[in-house]
Amino acid sequence: MPNLSRREALAATALAGLVATLPAWAQAAGGAQWDLTDLFVNDAAWDAARKKALADVPSLTKYKGRLGESADTLAAFMSAQSDLNRTISRVYTYASLNADADLRVSANQERQAQAIDLYTAFGEAVSWASPELLTIGKAKIDGFIASNATLKKRFDFALADTLRQADHTLSPESENLLAGVGAPFSGPSDIREQLVASDIPWPTVTLSTGKQVRLDDQAYTLNRDAPNRADRKLVFDTFWAEYGKFQNSLGAAYLSHVKADIYRKKARKYPTSLAAALSGNNVPEAVYRSLVAETNSGLPQLHRYFELRRKMLGLPDMAYYDIYPPLVALDKKVTVPEMRGIVIEAVKPLGPEYADIFAKATAGKWMDPLPRPGKKSGAYMNPGAAYDVHPYLLLNLGENYSGLTTYAHEWGHAMHTLLANKNQVYEKADYSIFTAEIASTCNEVLLADYMVAKATSKQEKLFYLGQQLESIRGTFYRQAMFAEFELAAHDKAEAGEGLSGEKFSAMYLDLLKRYHGPKVAVSDIYASEWAYIPHFYNSFYVYQYATCISAASYFARSILKGGAKERDNYLSVLKAGGSDYPYDVLKRAGLDMASAAPYQAVVAAFKDTLDQVEALIG
Repeated sequence: MPNLSRREALAATALAGLVATLPAWAQAAGGAQWDLTDLFVNDAAWDAARKKALADVPSLTKYKGRLGESADTLAAFMSAQSDLNRTISRVYTYASLNADADLRVSANQERQAQAIDLYTAFGEAVSWASPELLTIGKAKIDGFIASNATLKKRFDFALADTLRQADHTLSPESENLLAGVGAPFSGPSDIREQLVASDIPWPTVTLSTGKQVRLDDQAYTLNRDAPNRADRKLVFDTFWAEYGKFQNSLGAAYLSHVKADIYRKKARKYPTSLAAALSGNNVPEAVYRSLVAETNSGLPQLHRYFELRRKMLGLPDMAYYDIYPPLVALDKKVTVPEMRGIVIEAVKPLGPEYADIFAKATAGKWMDPLPRPGKKSGAYMNPGAAYDVHPYLLLNLGENYSGLTTYAHEWGHAMHTLLANKNQVYEKADYSIFTAEIASTCNEVLLADYMVAKATSKQEKLFYLGQQLESIRGTFYRQAMFAEFELAAHDKAEAGEGLSGEKFSAMYLDLLKRYHGPKVAVSDIYASEWAYIPHFYNSFYVYQYATCISAASYFARSILKGGAKERDNYLSVLKAGGSDYPYDVLKRAGLDMASAAPYQAVVAAFKDTLDQVEALIG
């Protein structure tokens, strides 16, 4: 379920300040621009559907203890469970979209809470099903599937996936005990969050402009690309030194998290913590380890980029605090209607079917594009009720290139959902995180290629090429570096090596220096950056950003250089939805994510972009 976080209403004084800072076009945007009547005609209809779903939840327990009776009984339960989940998803989508459209409306927040409670009740009502299926056994369930058309068409993959994890599923009593460790095992993340948000006395610095900045996490991100180099050094040195003062406590928190991962992998009989984390999507360990190995092989191109960055910024040398300022500035306005027209042209290599669906979808009232007071920040595509209705997109677009790329990115997600829904039954349409970012990132790659081709000046072309370089640096190289750190931390802990905050800093400093090369000065002070990354408490997650941009680069390059065969091959991935494991979906499309090919493709794209920039600047 997306977007479960709840926000309190903005105070009137804060709201007034927000309105004053918004551009005129955002202030004048009015209310939400999507049409939620496609979901429910009004709140009363929504509430009636919610109450009916809530009343239907207990009926699922009548199948408890009976799933092994016959294929028809199993099919009846699976259908009833799926159909009710489908309704609840629609109920939740309406409530969450209304809540996010204006966080100040308490009634909408309350409806969202009711929808979450409905999901919780549903989860509790079917929690017995997977353990019961495992007791029935593979042979009998396979026989049921072979003899029942509903099971074969709608539920064969889900049932097979449940059975696949039998060796790692414990007795009901043990499962209950393991479920109970969730709250205490979240303690390390909670401690880290409290330290960073409440207890670390963040220092204040004065920039060359005279502006005073209290350097917490948010202020660091806003000021790390300061135009003045001395300001950047001040921000980096001060911020990371403060993190370093707390490396012992932060190290103890992260080590506790790693030990919790090791406990879980032992309890479920996995060979490594990595294997346990990848098991949900049935992704081979070789994918993760190939990513790390091939990224290291591609580091010479990253080092070449840093030297190009030094040259373009006119610096006498290059330091770690110089990696964020933009290479080239471009002040070019792009309105939302213009974004639509540009992206329609940019995605034409994906063929007439894609273009037709995209044009019709973007013409509908499926999107709320502009920032305004009270609206949830950020951007997302909510597929909740998409199978029966269509996706909804919440965006906060700026009228610039960043807004344009966000538009292309989120509509890439929506197109993935639309194509999956068109080609799969409901139960096999939803896709995993492992493939989710491929469609969105491929759209970005096609957009960037189109913008470079259409650029009318050297400055504009350099800007778009620079954005491509930064995208690969931040999404491929940097996320792979994070992945390598996580892997090393878990491997060392599993080998029984002593770990601490100081040890984590030494490991991370080695990575920083290796990834950024001999010509980028990396102060020992910056070694504490590992403690700044909250994603490390969601173990072995960030690698998927790097694998997705790799796959997207591979497919985009093949489409742009090839023809209908390459295009249809890529679209087969989107159309597959969740009908198979993501690794297998990609492998059928010719891309083995455990091989070197996808990672070599993104490094090749990086090299090609560097070549273009160097040719332009001479």
